[in-house]
Amino acid sequence: MSTATTTKDLSELELEAPRAEELAALLVGGERPPRPSALSASLTFGWRAMLKIKHVPEQLFDVTAFPIMMVLMYTYLFGGALAGSVDAYIQFLLPGILVMSVVMITMYTGVAVNTDITKGVFDRFRTLPIWRPAPMVGYLLGDVVRYFIASVVMLTVGVVIGYSPDGGLVGIALGVVLLMLFSFSFSWIWTMFGLLLRTEKSVMGVSMMVIFPLTFLSNVFVDPKTMPGWLQAFVNNSPVTHLSTAVRDLMAGDWPAADIAWTLGWSAVLVVVFGSVTMRLYNRK
Repeated sequence: MSTATTTKDLSELELEAPRAEELAALLVGGERPPRPSALSASLTFGWRAMLKIKHVPEQLFDVTAFPIMMVLMYTYLFGGALAGSVDAYIQFLLPGILVMSVVMITMYTGVAVNTDITKGVFDRFRTLPIWRPAPMVGYLLGDVVRYFIASVVMLTVGVVIGYSPDGGLVGIALGVVLLMLFSFSFSWIWTMFGLLLRTEKSVMGVSMMVIFPLTFLSNVFVDPKTMPGWLQAFVNNSPVTHLSTAVRDLMAGDWPAADIAWTLGWSAVLVVVFGSVTMRLYNRK
């Protein structure tokens, strides 16, 4: 290396040194960037959930293939026996099977939470200067997108095989919005189980034990009037029954005020109770 080259390099370093000192002074003495708002942090974690789907598109199987299978199987299996024809039964069934399918899909929220805990990701989240519930809310916001995809898929299949709602696009939109709101609230149950239980299999097992009785013991498939009196008492007061009736009537062009109120009330209770328990477990985990 020549003397001229060495002298040039030293001169450049001498010029860059004051700039580095100025930058360090700004970083140390300057103001910290503002803390992200609760909404911003939650949306960021929701986007993280979307990116996971981008890298593992197989995660969309439960909101595409599964809803199609549910609609076709139950329509053609029970349509002739229960309503005399597929065309007649699909008008009653589709809103109910839509509710049932989306509510069942919510269980995967708990599985995702449990997976991140097992991998140690949540240890990093707790050290961040963000709104504490943001990771949980982000999970649920990301899953709402998945619920919406499932709803669009099922409604499309239903229209193809003969479903014709009298409420039109407005009635369908109101029914889907109500379903998304309830599903977001209902998912807090699974975040609690995701934090409480130790393995993914245990989360899935407990979720199945809760979801199957709750969804099948409802008015999704048949009118509760045909059931025994003791069973009607349970079915008529089930949150899934209120939701299914509200969605069905909204899509039919009616305004079921009582069932909408019950659904909103159940949603508020679920968020308050299970959201509080979830955050208590999250802070102590």
